[in-house]
Amino acid sequence: MASVLWFQGGACSGNTMSFLNATEPNVVDLITDFGLDLLWHPSLGLELGHNAQKLFWDCVHGVRPLDIFILEGTVIKGPYGSGRFDMFADRPMKDWVADLATAAQIVVAIGDCASWGGIPATAPNPSDSTGLQFHKRERGGFLGANFRSKMGLPVINIPGCPAHPDWITQIIVALATGRAGDIALDELHRPQTFFKTFTQTGCTRVQYFEYKQGTASFGEGTRKGCLFYEFGCRGPMTHSPCNRILWNRQSSKTRAGMPCTGCTEPEYPFFDLAPGTVFKTQKVSGVVPKEVPEGNDHLTYMAHAAAARIAAPQWSKEDMFVV
Repeated sequence: MASVLWFQGGACSGNTMSFLNATEPNVVDLITDFGLDLLWHPSLGLELGHNAQKLFWDCVHGVRPLDIFILEGTVIKGPYGSGRFDMFADRPMKDWVADLATAAQIVVAIGDCASWGGIPATAPNPSDSTGLQFHKRERGGFLGANFRSKMGLPVINIPGCPAHPDWITQIIVALATGRAGDIALDELHRPQTFFKTFTQTGCTRVQYFEYKQGTASFGEGTRKGCLFYEFGCRGPMTHSPCNRILWNRQSSKTRAGMPCTGCTEPEYPFFDLAPGTVFKTQKVSGVVPKEVPEGNDHLTYMAHAAAARIAAPQWSKEDMFVV
């Protein structure tokens, strides 16, 4: 039976809400079928006050073995490195995180905030928030680039705002059943089984992307046209399985006619864009997207786009906004 302790730092509880909505497996199945010993969770833990504090200290000192330590939310270091902006159980949360990460066999960051800082770590970052082992794309974060858990693993990042419930529960199952060594991680410590492909994979609008045919409107009712060319969709540059493992078993942002916001990448949220242009594709000379799909340079992309538009069949152009 694997013991799990889940803490919440600087966060909105979105990943907890996602976790509680998991279905394959759900939270009850995790405990009854996979033998998960959920020591404590901010929404599910029964211990309060001194009883909870004793449990945490027992984990720190090894009295209670801690197999998996999960953090949701940022590590808040402010003000002035004291961590007192985020007090929990009579001490700064950052001190609990440091001690528990050292005591755990495996450390998992769930959501953008825990993985690399997310929204709270966006400049000017008054709370001095950071992720567990990354600060945006820079290695280091709170625990440092060289941190390894007792099992010899770096922090396992499951990003998203929030992370999909199945990403969370399936990785927990793999870790709890002794398959941590089978989880291949990418350069950002994300499990490759979920984050090797692009969000664009499985998108129902991908044929319009290939022929460079955009759409002029949002919404599920307009199923034709790609959202990349006019509405800032980041599907071709974002690693996630959102169009393979659907949300609520039926949809995704692009299937609902909304652009992907790139929430599994360290740069999210993309506040560096011009004001009012989050859902507008930034372009060079008003024609070529400022950011092209990963693996392309602008010159190659322009040549490919021109050829694709020429080759586009008539059905792809009907009621479309041609780019």
